[in-house]
Amino acid sequence: MRKMLMVTTIGLMAACFAVSTAQAETYKLAISLAITGPTSDAGAPYAKGVEDYVKYANDEKMLGDDMIEVLIRDDQYKTDVTKRNFEEFLDEGIPIYLNYSTGSTLALKKDFEEEKIATIPASFHAGNLVDSNYIFLPIQSYSNQVIALSEYVVENSKGGVPKVAMFIHPSAFGRGPVEDTKGAVEKGLKMDIVEVVEHGKDLDTTATLQRLMSKGVQYIICHTVQSPVAVLLKDAERLGIVASSFGEEGKITFLGAHYTGGNDLIDLAPTASENFYWTTGYTLTSEPGPGTDLQLKIAKKYGRDDKTANSHNYTNGMMVTQVAIESMRRAKEHGKEINKETLYDELNAMNGDNAYDPLTTTGPVTFSKDDHEGVDKLQIYRVTDGVFKSVGEPFVPKYVVKN
Repeated sequence: MRKMLMVTTIGLMAACFAVSTAQAETYKLAISLAITGPTSDAGAPYAKGVEDYVKYANDEKMLGDDMIEVLIRDDQYKTDVTKRNFEEFLDEGIPIYLNYSTGSTLALKKDFEEEKIATIPASFHAGNLVDSNYIFLPIQSYSNQVIALSEYVVENSKGGVPKVAMFIHPSAFGRGPVEDTKGAVEKGLKMDIVEVVEHGKDLDTTATLQRLMSKGVQYIICHTVQSPVAVLLKDAERLGIVASSFGEEGKITFLGAHYTGGNDLIDLAPTASENFYWTTGYTLTSEPGPGTDLQLKIAKKYGRDDKTANSHNYTNGMMVTQVAIESMRRAKEHGKEINKETLYDELNAMNGDNAYDPLTTTGPVTFSKDDHEGVDKLQIYRVTDGVFKSVGEPFVPKYVVKN
């Protein structure tokens, strides 16, 4: 009798274990990005941020017994490779997708619509949202970042209407904010855009800087990536025209949007980057706070070096993954299946009392059917003694553009 009871008990335990195992699900998250090739200086740490937060979510059992598997592919910034990767990811049954570049996000926009899959890219190009229902920008668009910098110039410049030049990437990524910023000027932002410069691949911007100085330019707002900005700053330093204080007469004050700054810029132009003004919607590890604590904890847990641990691109990759996994967690909490439809609905409901604070951003993530730009607030940072430090409080641009 006792032997039979023991066998029955073991049998019941085995059955319960089998049911528990059968109930546990594995959900796939995927991203295609430039781990090598152009912009890999951003893509490589970004990929590590994605990978590490998935590990952290699994270790912390954010989805209970369910697990998340992340598929990370290198596309070398090639749109045709990104498209092929995306199609293969769909075959894996992904319920949400993380994309990277502006070019591939624009090229795959119709695919996202046809597949009805929510997509969170690394590109903050405002044009991503035009005629799109399924693309969600993590933070304010590049256009609104450049407008925020322009507003800062206007509010803090002395001596009449400030003369500004724009230094941009020769692509849709770079050109996107130009017309929106000109639109803000037409609506009343008192700033004179003297010239828009699309940089090339040359390693000398001396002639460009001398021409802008001859036109009385006091400020250069950059919208590109770190490398050409570093060249610009080092040439300006050599010419002795980098302003040591904001709006210094006879000198140029340099400012930039998200991908122009961060610790990589300081590494590339150590002394020339001093007093560079920069804006983003992400918190930096150079500022103490819960976001910094979380990021450094995760980086240490998964063995990342200091350069990666303190990269804002690592933060960026981590944050988009936070949003994706939070949509999964909420769907599960609400008793829904985790699929493309439910995650799309959960993202659109992420507002008001349901806004999401990932700690890694300067404000909460808020999405709705009519607003697919996540974090509304931007922070101005300035390089001070070789470190980016915040200037003032996070704010929303007055001339904000909504698509």
